[in-house]
Amino acid sequence: MKQLTKAEEEIMQILWHLKESNVNGIIDEMPEPKPAYNTVSTIVRILENKEFVDHRKKGKGYIYFPKVEKETYSNQSINQLMNNYFNGSFQSMVSFFMKKNEMKSTDLEEILKEINKDNK
Repeated sequence: MKQLTKAEEEIMQILWHLKESNVNGIIDEMPEPKPAYNTVSTIVRILENKEFVDHRKKGKGYIYFPKVEKETYSNQSINQLMNNYFNGSFQSMVSFFMKKNEMKSTDLEEILKEINKDNK
């Protein structure tokens, strides 16, 4: 799966939230200053070429929707981060984030409880 640029990911976040939208609907969800219609339209077409987005015709325009689930992309991104910066070691990655974010061991225990709850 291809990596997204910051602008592409911003639009994907909006589409994941909205489930489907036309370009104007995407722009409405973006913070000020709003980008130009042509800019967003171009990024959406790039996302289609990367096979993250598809469309269906509605009237004279198109409705866009995600082809890739947010969780699928998140998992791929985390794995890529772990492989590129932590030699594929989940333990090294968690240790790094614990130190940098000054997490307490009780925080980690809470995370483990959540993980164990999800695995049941």
